[in-house]
Amino acid sequence: MYGVKDQLRAELDQIEADGLTKNERLITTPQSAHIGTTQGDALNFCANNYLGLANHPQVVDAAREALDEWGFGMASVRFICGTQTQHRDLERAIADFVGTQDAILFPSCFDANGAIFEVLLGAEDAVISDELNHASIIDGVRLSKARRFRYHNRDMDDLRSQLEAAREGDARRVMIVTDGAFSMDGYLAPLEQICDLAEEFGAMVVVDDSHATGFVGEHGRGSHEACGVLDRVDILTGTLGKALGGGSGGFVAGPQEVVDLLKQRGRPYLFSNAVAPAVVAGSAKALELARDSDEPRRVLRRNAELFRSLMSEAGFELLPGEHPIVPVMFPGEDGARKASQVADAMLGRGVYVIAFSFPVVPKGQARIRVQLSAAHSEDDVRACVEAFRAARDEVG
Repeated sequence: MYGVKDQLRAELDQIEADGLTKNERLITTPQSAHIGTTQGDALNFCANNYLGLANHPQVVDAAREALDEWGFGMASVRFICGTQTQHRDLERAIADFVGTQDAILFPSCFDANGAIFEVLLGAEDAVISDELNHASIIDGVRLSKARRFRYHNRDMDDLRSQLEAAREGDARRVMIVTDGAFSMDGYLAPLEQICDLAEEFGAMVVVDDSHATGFVGEHGRGSHEACGVLDRVDILTGTLGKALGGGSGGFVAGPQEVVDLLKQRGRPYLFSNAVAPAVVAGSAKALELARDSDEPRRVLRRNAELFRSLMSEAGFELLPGEHPIVPVMFPGEDGARKASQVADAMLGRGVYVIAFSFPVVPKGQARIRVQLSAAHSEDDVRACVEAFRAARDEVG
């Protein structure tokens, strides 16, 4: 390490000087709409806990009971001795919920996206990716030998151009991959138009629905339900770490042949421990709660609508949409500093939000990403808006 530590320290100092250091705030309680931090109690408006299930009593009880029934860890990959009957039960339940033939669990959705492209695509194939796709998709695509194309975010004219270029190259398989809901903007992908183009050009459609499964669409099945293409998306990837209990684990759901091949060749599946028994049981209960009750989704939608309405009345700039991700924008060269200062001032008023700036979002488009939850009350939402007002007045 001679000399390397000094180089790394210089790199860290530059990150700090650029105002891009990510500091972790310490939470002293379970994840919920109301949390404790080392700086005091706070309303939490920056978790992916969309349905409020991360600390739901039935989810916690299911995980606790699984510790007694199934043990703490699997100490094995799936194909050796890491598959309990509850793993397969959860996979079948996920497939049934999202509307596919089968599903396969991974330690995370990052791993799921790290597996699928290398397995399904070779050098003779092409993959066309939305420019704002999640980092896990970008990294997963890099692991494949397929020719890579990229289209402007949700731009169907550009997607058509990239499909034409892929077909001109005589690709064997062409895959379009997109986030179902874009995590920094809250926008849904235009899946109906994407599926239309895919059918025209004979392409597959893969959707990462991590920010949609469980709460987007009439029955919470995801962005493909919301966009009316439930039977037209070929493959879905998703997570158990957001709306479905907030634990860990991800999945690929799709045709039986895709799932079967991933079991044979998916490296993150073959070389990673199975999802822990308590997480499987808690996630299965969370999926059951999401599937069997529409009330949390109604509350979530109501909270998002109320927040958008009150913030617009207060003169804040919001990105449009209906998703419970609501970006509050701080544009311009000084936006990153102001967003960070407002977030800090809000924590001092008992509201926990996080500011995002370049390189997480484009330069000049800094924002505070507010995430609503079904666990928030109307008073919580109003308190959040008032904290925004007060912090804005303080920062100037």
